Amino acid sequence: MPDDEALDAYSRVVSTVADRVAPSVANLRVSRRTRGGRFVDGGGSGFVITPDGFMLTSAHVAESSRRTIQASFVDGREESAELVGADPLSDLAVLRAHADNLVPAELGDADRLRVGQLVVAIGNPYGFSSSVTAGVVSALGRSLPTRAGRVVDNVIQTDAALNPGNSGGALADGNGRIVGINTAVAGVGLGLAVPINDATRRIIGALMRDGRFRRAYIGIAGGPRPLPPRIAARLKQRGGVEVVDVGAETPAAKAGLRAEDLVIALGGAPVNGVGDLQRLMTEDLIGAAVDVVVVREGRELTLRLVPDELVA
Repeated sequence: MPDDEALDAYSRVVSTVADRVAPSVANLRVSRRTRGGRFVDGGGSGFVITPDGFMLTSAHVAESSRRTIQASFVDGREESAELVGADPLSDLAVLRAHADNLVPAELGDADRLRVGQLVVAIGNPYGFSSSVTAGVVSALGRSLPTRAGRVVDNVIQTDAALNPGNSGGALADGNGRIVGINTAVAGVGLGLAVPINDATRRIIGALMRDGRFRRAYIGIAGGPRPLPPRIAARLKQRGGVEVVDVGAETPAAKAGLRAEDLVIALGGAPVNGVGDLQRLMTEDLIGAAVDVVVVREGRELTLRLVPDELVA
């Protein structure tokens, strides 16, 4: 019996996806010069998104401009690469390999994923090039705290085996389209990936074009809290963000926000939790006056606020 006939349907899909995606995936060797002059080696994975060498990886793999990066491909090519831009708040980074005629991966849309759907992870765990693991989407809408102190929303949870070195590698759907960037191992059978969707495409585009992604900020620390029942029923909104602390001389302080205020809307958009507030902190809010609605001592109050630019 020919080998392809012996494959079951599941194996056939995984094998086809691996054949399609593996040429785009690179093993990244990263060297960083420390303040003491020593070189520290690290590694991870990345994948090509344009034929002229733009690559995507995790920010924590290659976020320092003092690093030298070597990208090794499945066809044996080794190319030097440089960091174009990184956004630690989303754990995304764009590299540029010094090579032409690379094989770009096709980007998909993680917003179309369903729990239980087959996904295939391709990366370089422990330096083993182009390792393939498969599993399913275990959950959607997870949150991932980043090293920069922000929470990445709508993270994909998968049981496809991930190990150190998989970070920055590709998570593909059954059609070989990349739907996520593998970023963390939270436990045995519990891997997390930053989704490829409209929001991350905007970040990737800005990194390719400008080397950075601009965000607004208002200067509060807070957490989720349910709305008072009367207000929740009227607004048909279950929760908001309780202000725990207001930074001195921040836009929030200048607007009059206080600790224990419950933020329920910003610029006309509802704020149900911290993720909503973070998503609203887009470049177009920088310097623009917007209304922020808070619940204070049981009453709704509208304040005028002008967000500043977040400086990393």
